[in-house]
Amino acid sequence: MAHQLEQFDDGTAAFFSARQDAWHQVGTVTSGCLTAEEVMQVAYLGGWDVLKEQLQTVATRAVVPDKWATTRRHPKTGKREVLGLVGSKYQVVQNQEACAVLNMIVDEVGAHFETAGSLRGGREVFVTMKLPDRLRIADVDVMDLYLAMCTSHDGSRLGRLLCTPVRIVCANTQAAAFANNVGEYTFQHSGDVRSKLAEARDALKLVPAYLEQFREHAQQMLERQLDWEQLQDIAEQLWPLADEDPETAFLKKMARERELRYLFEQAPTQEGIRGTAWAGLQSIVEWVDHLQPARSDYHRAQKVLTDAKVTTLKQDAFDLVLAA
Repeated sequence: MAHQLEQFDDGTAAFFSARQDAWHQVGTVTSGCLTAEEVMQVAYLGGWDVLKEQLQTVATRAVVPDKWATTRRHPKTGKREVLGLVGSKYQVVQNQEACAVLNMIVDEVGAHFETAGSLRGGREVFVTMKLPDRLRIADVDVMDLYLAMCTSHDGSRLGRLLCTPVRIVCANTQAAAFANNVGEYTFQHSGDVRSKLAEARDALKLVPAYLEQFREHAQQMLERQLDWEQLQDIAEQLWPLADEDPETAFLKKMARERELRYLFEQAPTQEGIRGTAWAGLQSIVEWVDHLQPARSDYHRAQKVLTDAKVTTLKQDAFDLVLAA
C-alpha cells in the first residue's frame, strides 16, 4: 500500500490525526488534543516493549556472532515478532521515549500533538506536533509548521527531530519532510542513546533560530531581482556538463533550460513573485518535483521523495540562489 501505514486484520491502523483527516482515510481522527499517553494508545504505539535479541540457531541454539534482531510485542495479538536485523552497537529507542522528546514543549509553547503512526509493519514510527505560530514570508507565502520525531526499529534510518512545513501522515510525506525541513537534529541508535535523546530535547530550543534564519533568507530572495541569465548560470552549476559528455546530455540540458525559463518567466505558479530570486528557487524546485524526465509521474515522485541526490540538489539550489 502506497502510504505504508501499518494496518491490522481487524481493519484498524496504527495512525492518529488531530481533527484533520488524511488523504488515505485510515486510522483514528480525534476531535481534541491528546496527551502523550493518549497518543500512544490511540495510534497503537504503546506497549511494544521493543527488544534487541541475539540470534541463535533453531536446532542447537548456538549463538550467531554479531547478529541481533529487534522484536516487539504486536499491538493487537501480543505475540513477539521480528522487526529487523541490527548490529551489536544498535540501541533501542521505545516509542514512548520518542514521544516524550516532543511532549516537553506542549505547555511551554502551546504546541499540540498532530499526527502519529507506524510505517512498514512497525519498522518506523513518527510523532508530530503543530506549532502555534505560522511562518509568514513577506505576506506572500504563509506556512503551517510542525515538529516531528521520527525513528526506526530496524536500523534503516537515523533518529530525527525536525522542523518542517510538511504535515506527516504517511511514508511519502515523511520523506518529503526530510527533503524540505527547516532544521533538524539527527542521532544514531548507538552509544549512549539516552543522552542523545536529551540533546534532541535541547535542540528544540534552536527551532526559533532555524525559522528566523529561513524567514530572513526567503525575505532576501523576495526582495532581490533575478534575471534569466543568472538563473541559467545557477542551473549550469547544478547540472554541470563537460566537453566530452555525449550529445544526448547537451540535448537534455537544452530541454531543461527551456522548461526552467518557462517556469521562471511565464508559469502561473510564479505569478506573485515573478522576477525575484525566490521565484528562481521555486522554478528549480518545481522542475525537479514535476518536470524532470522520468518513466512516469509515479517514478518521478519516488525519485523526489527517496533519492538523497534530490535533497542535496535542492539545498545546493537554495544556497546558490541566496548567494546570486
